[in-house]
Amino acid sequence: MSITNETSISDFLLLGFSQHTKHQPLLFGLFLAMYLVTILGNLLIILAISSDTHLHTPMYFLLANLSFTDTCFSCTIVPKVLLNIHTQHYTISHTGCLVQMFFFMELTLLDDFLLAVMAYDRYVAICLPLHYTTIMGPQRCLLLVTASWLSSYLLAFSLCLLMSHFSFCASHAIPHFFCDLLPLLKLACSDTRIFQLTMLTEAAPSGLIPLTCVLVSYAHIIHTILRIPSPGGKHKVFSTCGSHLTVVTLFYGTLFLVYFQPSSSYSADTGMAASVVYTMVTPMLNPFIYSLRNRHMKGALLQLVAVQKEGLCVSSHNFLGRQLGSKPNLRREMVTDGGWSALPVLGFITSLKAQAESTVENGSQSTLPPAPSVTITQHLCKNSAQFTLVRRNSLAPGITLSHYTNQ
Repeated sequence: MSITNETSISDFLLLGFSQHTKHQPLLFGLFLAMYLVTILGNLLIILAISSDTHLHTPMYFLLANLSFTDTCFSCTIVPKVLLNIHTQHYTISHTGCLVQMFFFMELTLLDDFLLAVMAYDRYVAICLPLHYTTIMGPQRCLLLVTASWLSSYLLAFSLCLLMSHFSFCASHAIPHFFCDLLPLLKLACSDTRIFQLTMLTEAAPSGLIPLTCVLVSYAHIIHTILRIPSPGGKHKVFSTCGSHLTVVTLFYGTLFLVYFQPSSSYSADTGMAASVVYTMVTPMLNPFIYSLRNRHMKGALLQLVAVQKEGLCVSSHNFLGRQLGSKPNLRREMVTDGGWSALPVLGFITSLKAQAESTVENGSQSTLPPAPSVTITQHLCKNSAQFTLVRRNSLAPGITLSHYTNQ
């Protein structure tokens, strides 16, 4: 009669990078930089798509959802890794481990479904362009995204619910840097046959169907591209799906390396290396892949930066207007003879105030000479509300700087 040493474990020990003590400062800096680039890049993609009405199409709606998923995916894993390396404290509670595993699986499955929907979208756009607006209408697109979110949630929740009833052996050390599925299964002392059967059952809707959709879509796309006679036309059509194909290759390549191999040959080091790729590297590269290969995304990002710059210039203009609006008589020539000249707003106001006080003390009631006619042709804010640049011009007679600042 054998007795299995089972216990109720309150926390786990994540051993992922605890043995690499010499490289931990380097790992911390590298992971932090990748995390910040991931968050900033994906948020810029979302903001650019939401702010540009020309990008309110199914393709970019799906891309915005993918960027949001990558942001959440990175936030699920990387902050805990950075905290563990910084504090040298590698424990995680049993509940925290299950929650992390749930979000990891849910977001991974969601990435899988979204990539399949994006492949179908590219297939319709290239192979059935005349029916694109009918097939990929707003309601159909929203339905596909909602189904992806709901399916990934249900599949991940069912596995985590089964995992929560497992008993674990005395050893609570996980040879990984986060709570992944396979390392936790190796620690379980309970019967895992039902869990493994559930995994195999879910493999069809969560793995085979999306992958088949991607492969079939690209088979039709390649067939359509090969029928195009001109090389320029082939390149133009392929460029519309090249970014997505690159992301799909990175995603499925790392997943196959970790999860689609016999459990007997599973290596913790190989699993960790591949996990770093699809938890940190891939979410970081996705914004660059989509923005650098897509002229519409590059244009939207440049427009977003220009809008932010214009907002700073408006702030400078409003500040100057408030300061000069209370003293309408204090006007003087503020441009040099030709060309551009920078006006330090605060210093200019101070000098005007000093001249006004000097005039009052001398008993003179004369006002300053009126400003020459100028036309405001451009803002070029170098330091928020510090500088405003104007150019001397006689095309708009009677328009002075005081008129401009009081508008």
